[in-house]
Amino acid sequence: MNEWYHYLLLIGVGFIVGIINTISGGGSLLTLPILIFLGLPSNTANGTNRIAIFIQTIFSYAGFRSKGVTNKYSKFGWYLAIAATIGSLIGSKLAIDIRDDVFNKILAIVMIVIVGFMVVKPNKKLNELADRITGKHLIWSTIAFFFIGIYGGFIQAGTGIFILLTLSTINHLTLIRSNVIKAMVMLVYTAATLFMFGFNDKLNWPVGLTMALGQALGGWLSSRWSVNKGDGIVKIFLIVMVIIMAFKLWFY
Repeated sequence: MNEWYHYLLLIGVGFIVGIINTISGGGSLLTLPILIFLGLPSNTANGTNRIAIFIQTIFSYAGFRSKGVTNKYSKFGWYLAIAATIGSLIGSKLAIDIRDDVFNKILAIVMIVIVGFMVVKPNKKLNELADRITGKHLIWSTIAFFFIGIYGGFIQAGTGIFILLTLSTINHLTLIRSNVIKAMVMLVYTAATLFMFGFNDKLNWPVGLTMALGQALGGWLSSRWSVNKGDGIVKIFLIVMVIIMAFKLWFY
C-alpha cells in the first residue's frame, strides 16, 4: 500500500461494492481479495474490510430512510441482530487466530460456493405471500441468524446474500423489506466484529477509511434507487471477478 493509486483503486472498488452490498450482498468477495493482493495480511484484511462495511451500512440505512422506506419490523430485526451479534463474536475469534494460507484457501472455496448460490437462487413472487415473522418462523430465523453471525464474523463475504435468502425463504419478506432489516442487522453485528478485530490489532484504519469513502457513496446512491434495477448486470460482473480472484487465491 505504498503507491498513491492504490488508494484511488480502493475508492473506486469501494463505490462498486457499496452498490453490490446494498442491492444484494457479496461485495466482500471483491474487497477481501483486493486487500490481500495489495499486501495486507489476511486477518488484517478481514478486519479492515469491516470498517468500510460499517460506514457503508450507515449510509445505506440512511438512504432507505430518506426515501421513506422504514423498518416496520424493528422488533423482529432486533431479535435477528442480537442473535447474529452473538454468533459474530465467535466467528471473529476464529478469524483472528487462523493462518493466512489457510484463510486464503477457505476464502477461495467460499467465493465459488456463494457464486453458485447466486446462480441458482430461486426468484419468488414474495409480494403474493404473507410475511411470517412470529412463532416458529421467528425461532427458525433467529437460529439461522446466529449461524449467519458466526459466518459473518469469520469471513463476511456473502453474508448479505445469506441474510436475504433467509428472510425470503423463512419469513417471506420482499427484497426492499429484507434489505432494510439486513442493513440494521449488519450495522449491529459489524460494530461487534470491529471491536474484536481492533482489540487484537487487526485493523488498518487508513486503508479501511479510504475504501469506506467509495462504499458510503455507493451505498447511499443505490439505496435511493429501486433495489430491483441492475441486479442482473451486478451478478454477471460479480461472478466473473469472483472466479478470477478465487483462482488466484488458491494457486498464488
